[in-house]
Amino acid sequence: TRQYVVTARAKGLSERRVLYGHVFRNAMLLVISGIPQAFISVFFAGSLLIEVIFSLDGLGRMSYEAAVSRDYPVVFGSLFIFTLFGLLIKLIGDLCYTLVDPRIDFAARNA
Repeated sequence: TRQYVVTARAKGLSERRVLYGHVFRNAMLLVISGIPQAFISVFFAGSLLIEVIFSLDGLGRMSYEAAVSRDYPVVFGSLFIFTLFGLLIKLIGDLCYTLVDPRIDFAARNA
């Protein structure tokens, strides 16, 4: 047990309050930091697989066919779109930090 859990129990908080107020909040930070990475990799690999299996025309298949046929402007364009989407997902994940734990303040780092 961590010191903050022992302190919360010593204050007389219920086990539910200790679990959700102290333990869950700190554990969720690790989960929130890992979800965007997993989502991005599943999205990109999954889009190509689904488009190939179901014969759909989409960005994943277009990127693959452009790479195979060495169509560099299309490869760079699709890489730009995938990178932009990945950065937006990571930004949303970072902003979720402040929702889960208000002690994290990105503005305080600039001071």
